[in-house]
This record gives sequence, C-alpha cells and structure tokens, in this order.
Amino acid sequence: MRLLDEPDIPAQINIVPMIDVIFAILTFFIMSTLFLTRSEGLPVNLPKAVTGKSQAAAAPMTVTIDQGGKISLNHEPINLNALPEKVRELMGNTSQVVVIINADENATHGQVVAIMDRLRQVEGAKLAIATMSDPSRTATQKP
Repeated sequence: MRLLDEPDIPAQINIVPMIDVIFAILTFFIMSTLFLTRSEGLPVNLPKAVTGKSQAAAAPMTVTIDQGGKISLNHEPINLNALPEKVRELMGNTSQVVVIINADENATHGQVVAIMDRLRQVEGAKLAIATMSDPSRTATQKP
C-alpha cells in the first residue's frame, strides 16, 4: 500500500558506473593490442639498406643470428647442422616458404653465408634478408 503524500520520484538511469565499465574495457583492449605486435625475430641490430623492399609472406620462418653468432629459428635456439631438417619439418605439406634471415649487423659474413647455404638445401625455401630502412640516406636515380 502506498501513502498518498509520497512524491513520485521519476525513474533515473545512473550512467556513471556504465562509463567506468566502458573505460575499463577500452583500457583492456588498448593494452592488449600493444602486446599483440608480432616480433618476427629476436632483437638484433639490423644493417641499414636504402634499396630494401618489404616482402609479404603467408607464414614466414625467421632465422636469427645474434651478435655472438647464436642461431635461432622462430625464437628457438638451433644448431646450424639441424637447420635444414627443422625447416623441412616446419614446412609440412606446403610447397614453398619464405625464410627471413634476421642477422645482427655485427654477425660474420661467413656465418650468414653458411646459413644461406644450408637453407638452399631445402626445396621450396625462398630466402629474404631483413634490413632496417635508412631514412637519412636516399637513393639517387640515374637518368
């Protein structure tokens, strides 16, 4: 039973808690996308190249050579002799794969060539070398 002298209070929707929830969800999505950036290789100092071009590949593999000469395949340490077999294993049924060589600029030329030689033994493996673009230098065109 309702008393007649009570004033009618209009129904209200308090949106302050809803705004808090929306900001919390927004913060979650912003933070999660920051961690979704995919790093293809281990952190190394890539050499700079003026003529470097971006390569698009479906599912590339990355061979990383750090400054100390340690080799990694898709972030997992690997021996040079085991590299071709592991690449074949990761290829599975695919006929071609792009293998990106992510070598530190202080890695020896001989080691990079040895890795390229081993990867050429894998049928269907296409090689690419990761470089960092050098914005301070520009390529000149010859007429």
